[in-house]
Amino acid sequence: MSTTPPPEAGVPPGLPFVDEQRVRIAAGPVVVWAALAGWLGERGGPGPAAYARLVRAEPASAKPAGSSGGALARGAALPGFRVALSVPPERAVLTGRHLFSRYAAVLALSPERGEGTGTVLAVRTYARFPGPLGAVYRALVIDSGGHGVAVRRMLGSVRRRAEG
Repeated sequence: MSTTPPPEAGVPPGLPFVDEQRVRIAAGPVVVWAALAGWLGERGGPGPAAYARLVRAEPASAKPAGSSGGALARGAALPGFRVALSVPPERAVLTGRHLFSRYAAVLALSPERGEGTGTVLAVRTYARFPGPLGAVYRALVIDSGGHGVAVRRMLGSVRRRAEG
């Protein structure tokens, strides 16, 4: 039995599944969505923008969507990511590309059933790393475990923000 999920709406065709990280947050989906949008909105600073320029990411800088939806509004941009799909407070798909990769991140919020109020926030990553330089980049970022560490840190930050 395969552990690869089926293709998801909003994920560009041809991007294979890379991994999934998840966290349980003791807050409802609306609160978690706001915490996630707030955390992402703070990622538009000089560090992420400099890295995006270095790898020639598209988009290279943050840009609001022109609506009040914040960082998770469809059409909004963060360094290296564009919000391709937004279904608050359930799901968003961020897409991007740079010299070494084409990628998508699916941010999925699932309310827990039963006692208490909680939400599971999952980040599913899809990416293609073409050519020899893409293979080197994949080894440095994905195979090294660095990507997983970065996503788990993000999830922890969002959890603290939502629960605080």
